[in-house]
Parts: sequence; C-alpha cells; structure tokens
Amino acid sequence: MKNWRSAAVAVVCLIAVSFVTPNNARAERIKDIADVIGVRENQLVGYGLVVGLNGTGDQTTQTPFTVQTVRNMLEQLGISVPVTGRAIRLRNVAAVSVHASLPPFSRQGQAVDVTVSSIGNADSLRGGSLLMTPLKGADGNVYAMAQGELVVSGIDASGRDGSRITINQPNAGRIPNGATVEREVGGPFFQSDSLLMALREGDFTTSRRVALAINRALGVGTAEAIDATAIRVHVPDYISDRVEFMSVVENLQVRPDDAPARIVVNSRTGTVVIGQHVRIMPAAITHGNLIVTISEQPGVSQPTPFGGGVTAIIPQSQMTITEEGERMFVFEGGNTLQDLVQAVNEVGAAPSDLVAILEALKKAGALQAELTII
Repeated sequence: MKNWRSAAVAVVCLIAVSFVTPNNARAERIKDIADVIGVRENQLVGYGLVVGLNGTGDQTTQTPFTVQTVRNMLEQLGISVPVTGRAIRLRNVAAVSVHASLPPFSRQGQAVDVTVSSIGNADSLRGGSLLMTPLKGADGNVYAMAQGELVVSGIDASGRDGSRITINQPNAGRIPNGATVEREVGGPFFQSDSLLMALREGDFTTSRRVALAINRALGVGTAEAIDATAIRVHVPDYISDRVEFMSVVENLQVRPDDAPARIVVNSRTGTVVIGQHVRIMPAAITHGNLIVTISEQPGVSQPTPFGGGVTAIIPQSQMTITEEGERMFVFEGGNTLQDLVQAVNEVGAAPSDLVAILEALKKAGALQAELTII
C-alpha cells in the first residue's frame, strides 16, 4: 500500500482513455454504483415544546402530557407550579417530535436541519419557536441540540360559520440549521485497515469488475470481491492518505454488467416493462375472447276478462355466447426484444391480456425471464 501514490498517477491516463474508448460508453464511476459500508447518515429524534403560538396550540384538557412537560420544564428553571384540581390551559404551546439526519463525518459545532411535527391536537405550528430539545440516536446518547424559529408552509383558516380551508400541512415545519452537533460518530473509515464497498445493485460480474479496476489502477491485492455486493478494499495506514486514496477509487470507471432478464407488470395500470435479454422458447400461443350478449325482451301477461287476475310483466332474457375466430400463432422463439414485441403485436394481445399470456408462458417453461407482477 505504500506505492499507491505512484500507481495513482497512471489512473489519470486510465480515466482519460475511458472517455474515448467505444467499449466503455456505458462505464460509470464507482461512486455512482457503490457505497462505503459504515459511511452513512444516522437518524436522531427528540421530544420538545413549541411556544409562541397564536392560540393554535394543544388543547391541554385532551393532551395532559403537554401540561406535564411544561410543568417539568418550569421546575427545572426554578419556578414551582402548584398542582391543583383545575386544569392548566395553554393554547399557545404544542408538544412536538423533532427528528433530523446526522450526516457522516459531522463535527462538533456543525449545524443540521431539523423537522418538527405536532404529536398533540394543535391546529397549527405557524409562528412558533422550538425550545432547546436534545436529539438522541438509537443508542440513547445525545448527538445534537435543536432550537429555533419554525418555517411552516401550511395554512389553516376557519370561519365562524364552520367553513374551513387548509393548504399543505400546518402541523409540521422545518428549522434550517436548527440543530448543533454535540457528539461525533465514529466509523470503520478511521478504525480499520480495510473498507467494505457495497454495490447498490448486487451482481457478481459487476463486483468482479470493480475489484479488477481497483487492482489494475492501484496494484494487485488492493481489492477483492467477497460476494455479489461487497468488495473489500485495503486502505493506507495513515488516516491523512485515506481521503486521497478513496478519491482515486471512487472516480475509477467501471462498466456494470447488463441487468438480468426481467419482465415487470403493473396489474393496476396495465403497464408492462420488458428487459433487453428476455427470450421466449418456441411455443404456440392462442388468444381469443368470449363475447356474451344478454338481451331483455319483457312480455306482458294479460288476464282474461272477469278472471280476477292482474296484469304482470314477465321477464324474458335471451343469452348468446360468441367465440372469436381461431387465433392460434406459432412463435418460433425470439432472439431480440424487437422479435418479442412484434410477436405479441401479431397475437393482438392488449396489456391486460398480456399478463395472462406471460404467466402461461412462464408456467410452460417457455419464458426465459423473471416475471414480477406488482
């Protein structure tokens, strides 16, 4: 790994050649098809209070946790609130949940955006301010502190006659740069002598090509494909060299392998997407419809004079069933996607009928593709 700097010089020429080589027209950067395992965002969540609302806060008679939170906060500030039998009404306060995403490599003092959502029955959070709220991670530790003025895009207005109009969502808002990072999150980037890169779409061929591209550019043994998704990359010992090393790795050009033969059918909309490598073995396909016609010709039953009966309508239905003419089609097997589409059009199948045809071909073993119906 000590000679990786000299190997990186050749990478510049390799990348430049990849732009003019016809075979690499579909080549993509490694950073666009793979991620470093462990280098990710971390979710944070907290519970707090939004104050300063114009009478649109929680109805505290129905949300006792809001009153309890206010009482606990005031006691921490040295203000004693007597507990009486009369409920405290605080229409300008709302209990909220606060969540944020902590980006990788975040440092103490950096700011991140937070989202604030009402968890009570507040009408609107417009004009409110979030009080200092600790944000915790999945391990229970506090990683950020949130506070600030809410930006609410929703509008809620009502009239005395009961009419009401709501635009967007007034019970949720954001605070840009509303949280300050208090604790840093470690990761394998600093703790291990190797990193794992995971492909976003698992494929053995693509995984092998990524490892070969890294070894070709930075030396044999630098990377090894573990499975269809993971590639182990050995990194320099010095932390200061790893950033430059990974910058070279993520900009290497790799041509991903073609996607597997697959057909995806949306049964609700009738949309059918057929992959490039879908093939059909020789098969005979028949496609037809049954036309059922029902006509109503009601009759009238008229009683005889002085018979004591009543006139009644007698339903009379006539049903006919017609089957369309013979529509048998011998499909000799498709070598290209165009052959398959042309054969389906000759059969005259509508998108709704194509689903049944594809399912029948799959059960008959004539469809060489993965069929997915959503």
